[in-house]
Amino acid sequence: MKKFNINLYFWNTKNSLWGMVFDALWILALALLMSACDDFIDVELPNSQLTTNTVFEEKATANAAMTDIYSKIRDTGLLTGSPSGLSHLLGIYTDELDFYGVLASAPPFYNNSLIASNPDVKEFWNSTYNQIYASNAVILGVSISSMLSATDQKQLIGEALFVRALLHFYLANIYGDVPYVTTTAYAENRVAIRIPVASVYAKAKADLEQAIILLPEEYVTSDRVRPNKYAAHALLARVDLYAGLWNEASNEVSAVLNNTTQYMNEEDLDKTFLKESTETIWQLAPGFSNGNTLEAKTFNFNEGPPPISALTNDFMNAFTANDKRKVHWTKAITDGVTTWHHPFKYKYGDSNTSFEYSIILRLGEMYLIRAEARAYSGDLIGAKEDLNTIRHNAGLADTSAITQDEILNAILQERRLELFCEFGHRFFDLKRFNKIQSVLSAIKPGWDPHDDLFPIPEAELNLNPNLKPQNPGY
Repeated sequence: MKKFNINLYFWNTKNSLWGMVFDALWILALALLMSACDDFIDVELPNSQLTTNTVFEEKATANAAMTDIYSKIRDTGLLTGSPSGLSHLLGIYTDELDFYGVLASAPPFYNNSLIASNPDVKEFWNSTYNQIYASNAVILGVSISSMLSATDQKQLIGEALFVRALLHFYLANIYGDVPYVTTTAYAENRVAIRIPVASVYAKAKADLEQAIILLPEEYVTSDRVRPNKYAAHALLARVDLYAGLWNEASNEVSAVLNNTTQYMNEEDLDKTFLKESTETIWQLAPGFSNGNTLEAKTFNFNEGPPPISALTNDFMNAFTANDKRKVHWTKAITDGVTTWHHPFKYKYGDSNTSFEYSIILRLGEMYLIRAEARAYSGDLIGAKEDLNTIRHNAGLADTSAITQDEILNAILQERRLELFCEFGHRFFDLKRFNKIQSVLSAIKPGWDPHDDLFPIPEAELNLNPNLKPQNPGY
């Protein structure tokens, strides 16, 4: 079997997507150093190179390569729970959060004044494609492995396809048309072209359909940090919804909700975001065994004024008086004169015991996806049933919405109150409902029509002319 070698010393990977071919190797190397078994660490390899066929001949190191991708997703790029991730930056970019702090990266997002040379826009792009490249390296390495069992090969390739679809989905919703990268070949990646968002969704759908075939029904770990078949169904439901495939989206959600053995609503809202929550479909583990989420450290504060950000008054006023989410998922902080509120979904940022993981996919979103899909397909009764499930969990009565438009507006409102500060849902929802201009231009002084997309990083356009033209307005 021909070996696939990656030399560690050829390329500087910090400056460009298209120079990152070898950066994924650092991911693999770090996985080996941090997570591999002692026997493998003791194996002598050339100082200048690491062969991926060596990495993927051992189950422990192959798993380490995959799980290290999850750690990178948790710590860097779009889905990190730190202040530099989408949960925070798109919160201040839209109408969820007001910015109070001195975080250098935040003002251009809060003021809606991004430019193509913005370093955070570039970091989002590069780190995410870096994670995609690492996923492609896993797919390649596992597929040519001669030692891994068929079961392990299916699991790892299924996970890597899941991650590849997830990350491209977010890139398309941030940047619009983007390349869908499925190879580790530098010559191809450096001249990749952008494809329409609809094509990105179609490729993500194909990846997820294959992942559903490959992944097992049961989780390979009890803490739901490695995606199973139902996590792929859940993500595919979201992709189908965004693609306007209403029946497909509804069916994918049903595949998850019908699995009442693994997934059940938590009646106590304080349990929704605990690491053992039965509503969790897929989550990211903290960086330390006794750690908690970056989200708690980002959003929680104990005295005013807020050190970074706080929920807007407009958002807090959107809750009705009896909404339990206001009581359990937000927290008021006062200095005796002014009162601020912060997200309080994650409560244990400073604890020395691990209580919470960062939840990426959960049941609440599934009910709302199916409600919307049903509403668009004309099943208004079914749409209201799903919508009312969310409302009942929040302690609210049935919706008063009757017509399709009323039901869709009610769903948008429930998505706002259910999914706030979770990976940019509000930004994406306002775009999908064609309300982003009317809503944000009225309350964001710096808002321009082109702000519904981020600019393509200027450095990437210079390196790869195939990425042109730049998004409008930049």
